[in-house]
Amino acid sequence: MDPIRYFTILGKDIVLSARQPRQAALKAASMGHTSIELRERGTKKVHVYHGERVRVSIPEGTPWGATEAWRPKVKKIKIYYADRIRRQK
Repeated sequence: MDPIRYFTILGKDIVLSARQPRQAALKAASMGHTSIELRERGTKKVHVYHGERVRVSIPEGTPWGATEAWRPKVKKIKIYYADRIRRQK
């Protein structure tokens, strides 16, 4: 089992914990971010994703009675290594 890793969204003061970068990107997309650059803490890797939220219909008979819900979708664009990491103040 993979250990939990921490990812920060570049340009924002948000830290996401996940086992895989895609899982962190899905969390960011569900918050409404579309251009997602995740830096993995402890390394210089930056994972770049394009994200969106789409409306999906859910089956009838759900306990809360909703008919639609938001679902995040992400597509990986690239990985690059940052020469210098900008520290946020």
